[in-house]
Amino acid sequence: MPLLNLVVILIIVGVGLYLINRFIPMASSIKTILNIVVVVAVCVWVLQAVGLWGDVTNFRLKG
Repeated sequence: MPLLNLVVILIIVGVGLYLINRFIPMASSIKTILNIVVVVAVCVWVLQAVGLWGDVTNFRLKG
């Protein structure tokens, strides 16, 4: 995925999350949960987009 597409999608997600937090009335605990879910989903998506998600899911601790 080209870097420009990645940046544009991140900006769109950020603006969307800002608009939801700013203009849709909801309890602060629900906003916090929504923010965490969106951030985690975006992080996983970015890792998949750059090809690093396989490294994360195949990580093993040796002991």
